[in-house]
Amino acid sequence: MTQVSVIIPTFNRADRVPRAVTSVLHQTFPDYEIIVVDDGSDDQTLESLSRFGDSIRLIRHPEKKGVSAARNRGITASRSPLVTFLDSDDYWMPEKLEVQVGYFDKYPDWVAAQTEEMWIRNGIRVNPGKKHLKPSGDIFEPSLKRCLVSPSAVMLKRSLLDEVGLFDERFPVCEDYDLWLRISCRYPVHLIKRSLVVKVGGASDQLSASFKGMDRFRIRAMGKLLDGGLLSEGQVRMVRRELDIKCRIYGEGCLKRGRREEGHYYLQLPHKMIGLGHGVGSRRTVDNGSE
Repeated sequence: MTQVSVIIPTFNRADRVPRAVTSVLHQTFPDYEIIVVDDGSDDQTLESLSRFGDSIRLIRHPEKKGVSAARNRGITASRSPLVTFLDSDDYWMPEKLEVQVGYFDKYPDWVAAQTEEMWIRNGIRVNPGKKHLKPSGDIFEPSLKRCLVSPSAVMLKRSLLDEVGLFDERFPVCEDYDLWLRISCRYPVHLIKRSLVVKVGGASDQLSASFKGMDRFRIRAMGKLLDGGLLSEGQVRMVRRELDIKCRIYGEGCLKRGRREEGHYYLQLPHKMIGLGHGVGSRRTVDNGSE
């Protein structure tokens, strides 16, 4: 059994996924398996992967099911106690796995940790804005505003996913936001302050570029949390504050665009959810440490 499973979901990335796979094969840490899940590509993705032979385990969906289903297929096929993800647009620095595994060995109580990353947009390196800076430790409250964990940068214990569940395949976008909230309401997510991932953006066919009104999926994720009975009273208040803000902004935006029924629905939604979140469970204590 290998120590780390690297899961690479891909769809129509014949020109990019080989770079991602190669960056894993060049890792200084040798004890890993690579699981590539092709989500029904209809370009030359499979041909571009053939060069890697037995270096990868290739799983193919006969038709497109979405990135959540692809990642989940990789998770269920994984054989290692540690799980990582690498989006096929992105790639890693050679020491990425070695550094993260080293921290998990040093701190055996860790269940989730991510690294810093370098951003490339349209071929140019850019600095993340202040709002995108990653916190460490108890990241639950800031994570309600926006996704602050990068799939390509995170490493998780496989047992954690058994506890909190996999990616929600009902979410076409913000599926990672939903999972990180389910994790961070229970456990700290640590930050290793080394930029070991190159995050490549700017392509017109990326999900974040093609989906509008993504806050409605964040609102759905917060509703799930309130309905789950896992939050502390303080966390319920945090979720309600952010839910009010997001519903108001999204609802008012709908009204401005003439979508009156949708707008009124979201403006009234926080009041309809008043009863959710009571009878809350106890939450584990999390710290604010970073490395």
